[in-house]
Amino acid sequence: MYRRCGFRYEKKLRAVGVARIAGIDEAGRGALAGPVVAAAVILPQRFRHRKLNDSKQLAPELREKVYFDLTSNAEIIWAVGVIDHLEIDRINILRATHKAMRAAITALWTPPDHVLIDGLPVFPFPFPQTAIIDGDCYSLTIAAASVIAKVTRDTMMRDFCPRFPEYCFSQHKGYSTELHLTKLHEFGPCPIHRRSFEPVAQPLLALEGFIQVGASSTRFSR
Repeated sequence: MYRRCGFRYEKKLRAVGVARIAGIDEAGRGALAGPVVAAAVILPQRFRHRKLNDSKQLAPELREKVYFDLTSNAEIIWAVGVIDHLEIDRINILRATHKAMRAAITALWTPPDHVLIDGLPVFPFPFPQTAIIDGDCYSLTIAAASVIAKVTRDTMMRDFCPRFPEYCFSQHKGYSTELHLTKLHEFGPCPIHRRSFEPVAQPLLALEGFIQVGASSTRFSR
């Protein structure tokens, strides 16, 4: 169901004197290939955008447009953290996601006073936090982070296509779609597949009914 998010959580924090509020979200946690990407964003207090919403509720073309609006706005502070497939396999996807979030938040050139996190709390974490289940549906600050994380990762996955054209990463971005599972079944895993995920570790299993068993950090910032 379509839900329009707003600044309810941000307003509650500002009412008790919190000035700089960051939102943080990730993309790629459930994928079978490629990195996990987290983005951290601080929006100006009077920020408005008619189209900004949870990235999953935006069509790809609109999501790209919103991403450009966010990242080209000099008043918006943002950064991303990227953890590659090798590190995901080494430390597991949950720890890798938390590492990406910490990388993103510490890469902000202005530190936040408080952080709104999509999902569950992250420990350890360098700043006070409020974890919000489905936070990208309720907080525009988290929604902005979700858009930047998603578009950043989608771009990275498209860039892998010339190296691994047989996997069609530009179409499924490494997620467990029927097309991706078919390619994995046909060709086996490529160098950017996550070997700790069961459909990759066992590429010949049936295309349905699988489960997930579950390096470096790269930062970009304004």
